Amino acid sequence: MLSCAQLPRTQTDQIRAMLASSVEAWNRGDLVAFASHYEDSPETTYVGREVVRGSKAILERYRKHYPNREAMGTLAFSNVEVRPLTSDLALVTGEYHLKRTAALGGDASGRYTLLLRKTRLGWKIIHDHSSAAT
Repeated sequence: MLSCAQLPRTQTDQIRAMLASSVEAWNRGDLVAFASHYEDSPETTYVGREVVRGSKAILERYRKHYPNREAMGTLAFSNVEVRPLTSDLALVTGEYHLKRTAALGGDASGRYTLLLRKTRLGWKIIHDHSSAAT
């Protein structure tokens, strides 16, 4: 097994590319593509104001809270740090920034921690803990 220091840089690049693809999907209003970055498993979890288990339930949560393109606003990530844990697991931390009109809830921001697993389909989120800034 490789130690964290021995992991190829390409894995970090792959994870950053996956995150960029996630933001692009959100910003074009494609929740299905956005949620496809979560591992398709009933064990995948999202923790925010509530705990949601399963990739399908996570997609439904996003559909409920962001029913249309306008409600989704424009998403950006910043201060992203990727920490490989093993050759097929990584921890990602960062900040999210959501720009929306006041009528649609206003701007929102906060921090997130993601646990990702490398699958045959690429890097997938298996746990997402997102907290709104206070």
